[in-house]
Amino acid sequence: MYFIDVQGTLISDSDKSPIRGSIEFIDMLNENKIPYMIITNSTKKASNEFYNFLKSIGFNFEFSSYLDPLMLLESRVEKDGVAAYGAEEFLDVLKKMGYVLNYTNPKTVLISIKENFTSDEYAQIIDFLLGGASLVGMHETSIYAKDSKRYPGVGAILKMLEFATSCSYDVVGKPSVSFYKEALKMLQKQKADAKFSDVTIISDDVKGDLGGAKEMGMKTVFVTSGKYKSADEIVPFLNPELRPDYIYADMQDILEHTKLESR
Repeated sequence: MYFIDVQGTLISDSDKSPIRGSIEFIDMLNENKIPYMIITNSTKKASNEFYNFLKSIGFNFEFSSYLDPLMLLESRVEKDGVAAYGAEEFLDVLKKMGYVLNYTNPKTVLISIKENFTSDEYAQIIDFLLGGASLVGMHETSIYAKDSKRYPGVGAILKMLEFATSCSYDVVGKPSVSFYKEALKMLQKQKADAKFSDVTIISDDVKGDLGGAKEMGMKTVFVTSGKYKSADEIVPFLNPELRPDYIYADMQDILEHTKLESR
């Protein structure tokens, strides 16, 4: 059974089109009745909107097999007193969810992805954290890829802020334990006795998604169709115990060259 990432794994970071083999891989799982969850750190669209987008470009799966950080956010962060930082689309989603943005005296600093963070924003965030606000990341990605450029991911920004302020942080999405536990809980509706050791996770974020998953006992598959141009850019520099179990170019490569264990 599988946890499957979206950006850089099922769809292209550049134009959001399906990556070769990705639709066919999901179809294969459906045909063989293999349990799976589509897990994404997407935060720029409401959950149902992003799900409907994936359906519109050819992916055939139920909403009950989908999980993103926005679906866990309300149970983790109160709606009043949030200083949120991220793309405008993310801020709009928060407002529609009823979050009250506060950049004067916030209780929580909430970080999502954005390619153009400014020094003034970082200065403001640091003041809030030193003033007692809690720090929460929507996810903990290592790298953010957009328009053939790679930026520090939310995880890298959280680490920077932690170093600057000695303020610890919480994470809503991947690779947090709570996110993966929720994904497993949903997977258990397909197979009641599912456990992490039964799960193979496929992602292009070998340092973020896969590292956290491996620590929880999952098997890991790294695809180089997203953030990294080749495995040599990152895998040799990982701790040996966190290196992926398998490396493939993309979902088509998985279909053509391996039969991963499924239970």
